[in-house]
Formats: sequence, C-alpha cells, structure tokens
Amino acid sequence: MFICVKSCEAKNLLPYLGPHKMRDCFCTINLDQEEVYRTQVVEKSLRLPIFSEEFYFEIPRTFQYLSFYVYDKNVLQRDLQIGKVAIKKEDLCHHSGKETWFSLQPVDSNSEVQGKVHLELKLNELITENGTVCQQLVVHIKACHGLPLINGQSCDPYATVSLVGPSRNDQKKTKVKKKTSNPQFNEIFYFEVTRSSSYTRKSQFQVEEEDIEKLEIRIDLWNNGNLVQDVFLGEIKVPVNVLRTDSSHQVLTQPRDNGNKSSKTDDLGSLRLNICYTEDYVLPSEYYGPLKTLLLKSPDVQPISASAAYILSEICRDKNDAVLPLVRLLLHHDKLVPFATAVAELDLKDTQDANTIFRGNSLATRCLDEMMKIVGGHYLKVTLKPILDEVQNISPTVIVCDLMIVTEHFRNKLFSTIVKSSMSCPTVMCDIFYSLRQMATQRFPNDPHVQYSAVSSFVFLRFFAVAVVSPHTFHLRPHHPDAQTIRTLTLISKTIQTLGSWGSLSKSKSSFKETFMCEFFKMFQEEGYIMAVKKFLDEISSTETKESSGTSEPVHLKEGEEIWHYVLC
Repeated sequence: MFICVKSCEAKNLLPYLGPHKMRDCFCTINLDQEEVYRTQVVEKSLRLPIFSEEFYFEIPRTFQYLSFYVYDKNVLQRDLQIGKVAIKKEDLCHHSGKETWFSLQPVDSNSEVQGKVHLELKLNELITENGTVCQQLVVHIKACHGLPLINGQSCDPYATVSLVGPSRNDQKKTKVKKKTSNPQFNEIFYFEVTRSSSYTRKSQFQVEEEDIEKLEIRIDLWNNGNLVQDVFLGEIKVPVNVLRTDSSHQVLTQPRDNGNKSSKTDDLGSLRLNICYTEDYVLPSEYYGPLKTLLLKSPDVQPISASAAYILSEICRDKNDAVLPLVRLLLHHDKLVPFATAVAELDLKDTQDANTIFRGNSLATRCLDEMMKIVGGHYLKVTLKPILDEVQNISPTVIVCDLMIVTEHFRNKLFSTIVKSSMSCPTVMCDIFYSLRQMATQRFPNDPHVQYSAVSSFVFLRFFAVAVVSPHTFHLRPHHPDAQTIRTLTLISKTIQTLGSWGSLSKSKSSFKETFMCEFFKMFQEEGYIMAVKKFLDEISSTETKESSGTSEPVHLKEGEEIWHYVLC
C-alpha cells in the first residue's frame, strides 16, 4: 500500500488570542494515531497558512483513518492542536480526483478513540443450592479490532468488565494481550443480576423492573503501562434492558471516551487537500510473467518509443504511477542503464539548446530521479548527513546573527565533501552518467561544456541540491528543519545548484538573479574550484569500476497477494 499526500493550505483558522495575532502553523499526516510526516512550519501566518507540500510513503499495515492535524507551533510549551481532518479508509475513493476543502474538526478525547469491540451478552436462569432461582448475566468479551497505536507501536491492551447500578459496581478484568491492536480476549464473566429473594412464583422469571432500567454493562479498554500509568483507550456501555425481549444480545461497536465534556462546535477553519485514490490487488509474481518479459525487452526495442515500458508510461494518467515500478523492475534485472540511455537519447534529439539539456520533466529525467532516490540513499548518508546534522544542531541565535558566515562555512565543507566522494557514488549512477556524457558530446560537438552539464544537471541540480533543502524526503532527517535552519540550507542549496549549471561558472557576477548571492558564487568561479568540480564529474562519469561494498542498498521487489493504495492529497 502506498499513499501520496499533497497538503495545500488552510483558511479561516481561529484567530490567535495572544498579543501578536500571528500563528506559526504546521500540519501532520497520521495513519490512525501514528504520525508519519509533518510539513514545515509556516511562520507568522494570520489565518491562511499555505503548506503546498507533497509526501509519498509506503503503508506497511492496515489502517482505519488517514488524518491531518493542524498545529500552532509553541516553542516554550506543547504545540497547540487547532483541529483535524479524519477520513475513513473506505471513504478515500469518494474524494478521488477532487480538490476539496475539509472542515477542521475539534481534537478531543472522544474524537481520538478508535477501534471496535465484539461483545455478547446472555441472561441465564439458575437454581441455587437451596432450591431458589436467580438470574445470571453472562458477558462474553470476544475480541477488539483496530485499537490505536501507542507512540507508534501496538499496545498491550486489556479490558475491565463492570456491572454498574445505583448501588453496585462489580468489576472484573481480562488478561493483558501483548503487542497487538487486534486482541482476541475470548473471556467470559458472570454477574448475578437478581438476588434469590426476588424470586416469585410466575410462569417465567424476569429481571425486576426497577433493576433492569438502571443496570448497565461497561467495558473499559486500557493499555497496560507496566511501570508507567495505564493509558485509557475507550469504553462502551450497554444497558442490561436490551435483554428484556431477547435472552441473547451481540454487540460490535466503537468505544467512546468516558468524559462528559461535549465537543466544541466552533468553526475551526478548513484544510484544502487534493486526493487521488486507487486500489490494486497485487498477485504472486508468476501471474505477471508475460508482462514482465515484455517490459524487460524494452531496452532492445527500436525505436524506444515503441517499447512496452515507454508505451506504459504514456498511457498512464500520471507518469509517476508507471515510472517508479518500471525503474524498480528494470533496476532489479540490470536493464535500467540501457533503457535510461535510450530514452535520454530520445530527449536529446528534441533539445536544440545545450544550455537547457535535461531540464524538462520527461520520462528520461523522471527515471533518473527515481533511480537516484533508490540507489543513492547510502551515498547521501555518507556525504550529506553528517553535515546536515551539524547544521541542525547549531543554536538558532548563532544563525540569526551570523547567517552568511555560517552558510559560507558549511558551503565550503559541503563542497569539499562532495568533490571527494566519487568513490562512494553507486556504480549504476556512474554508468548512466557515462552514457549521458557521451551522447551529449555527440549531440553538441562544438560545445566543450555540454559533457559536464549533462552530468551536473542530475547530480547537483536533481540530487545533492534537492537533498540539502529537503533532507526529510531522502530520510536524512526525521522531520522538517526549523525555519532558521531552512534558510541556511536554502542558501547552501542555491550554491550547489550553481554547480548544476556548468555554464554559469564562467559568467560574471552580474548575471545572477540574486545579487546578495554573488559573493557565494564568486568562489566557484575561481579556477581551482572549477577544476575540482570538473575532476569530480570526470570520475563519476567514467567506466572505471567503483567500490560497490557498502555504497548502495539492495532493492526489494514486492511479491505476494497484497493490496496497494495510491492516494494523492
């Protein structure tokens, strides 16, 4: 299962009650109660924060709700929850292909309770040892389904079963079930409903009128906290008088909070989401044998536009739906390099200006983007992550006071690390860069820089620069950096983007759009730095075998009967 989420913007949020009237807002994306992603903080937004971010992630488990929580960032205290949008899994298809404004709902203990309880009640008549008759309530708590996660992990649930009335509160408890959100209790509890003295000589025995209207069964669900306090998961209440007409009653219901406070009805604002949802059943791999064989022949088909892989990308409404599985399949079978080379050659035939080489959003560029994300993860971790961690740990006051000094320090450090990292570049990336370089030289034989532009437009513009400014998307950081850190990373990323435009290294300072960045760009125009970049590009686009040990991570293909979900919000 996969979900792609685009959180656009919020509007009409409740006004801030403090003196500044401004909010620092962010939005989290949750599966049930587990946070999986969060947006960056939108600072000083009055009531209209614009997030405009897209997230794509794999879902390793079933879920009930896809939820979006809007927060007001608070540095000194706990972040304030403004409201949420919760969409049931089965309702996602109703919003497919639509951009919708969802009203924010209040976040309270009632709205956070989730799951279902399967319960069976029976009323039996028993003859006691002294010959009198009493009635016995049998409570069979069978199972629970979809209980919430606790801190992102399955809980250790148990249930208390109580018979509650005006003058009684008899309570019993199930065993604790370990590490599950779907506990199978299958335990039976017995409660005496009427005393033997209440027996009268009637044709049948009934629960006393005054008792049955006031008695109820209450099931409280808890997470066993071991050394800490147990966490309340919800409760259900069933009046005993449901057995008045039927001696057996089954319940499958959702628990609720045990508080008495009602939810707020104030208008909390709205959140705009763009949702596209599809659901596919993925069968065992042998069912796809003929299709796989046809796709793997694609690199050998002439022209490449007549190949099965190319046609598949053209008929998909969204190319991304085809590109990612195609790249994974071809990469797994060592067919990606010839296919990427063929579609890149097709791109070059339509390119008239060497300065715009591989700048479009074509099948070739998308294939290389996905390939670099898949195989380049370890490469980024050994080159960028230590420096990004160091940037993250700098005091915000230092960044504010000495932004240019801090940026220059990390720019130099990052540049030095990158140009010395060629031996860590994955072999498959080097092979494709070699092909791009050769084809670019043949297409523009009179341009001495194009062989480097063909490589730098990918490795700098689409790989390093993107990873620096959005480290969370490459799993280099768990969440968005704070606003001050983002400014620093953005400036560093801009200097790396300059390396992607090889021709700009020989231009004067006045040719750049941002005049305040001229001093940063000036360094890269020095001969020593140009030669260092050139040497790095030569090394990662050569045919020499690189050290493969530890430089890449294996690509795993999904197999077996699974349900895949694609959601674009």
